[in-house]
Amino acid sequence: MPVKHINKDEFTREVLESDKKVLVDFYAEWCGPCKMMAPVLEKISEDNNSVSIVKINVDESPELAEKYNVMSIPAFFLFEKGNVINKTVGAMSEKEMMDFIGI
Repeated sequence: MPVKHINKDEFTREVLESDKKVLVDFYAEWCGPCKMMAPVLEKISEDNNSVSIVKINVDESPELAEKYNVMSIPAFFLFEKGNVINKTVGAMSEKEMMDFIGI
């Protein structure tokens, strides 16, 4: 399943109402570490059906970044049943990301 780019209007449906775990990547186009994470997230998304991965551009959806107190990017929030169950900031390896997600 490919990584999906969403906006604030799709957030409730794609994240809060999802039946599976959802990894939310708060990113920006100009962010170097965010660009480094893109292929890692794509690979994890393709290899695992147990988690949905969505990306939110903080420049296009600043209200979501503010709601979740995103101060640095990339910021990763893991949601389950509409609740944040884990969060972290910064680039990481595929293994570190899979450990973070719990897969």
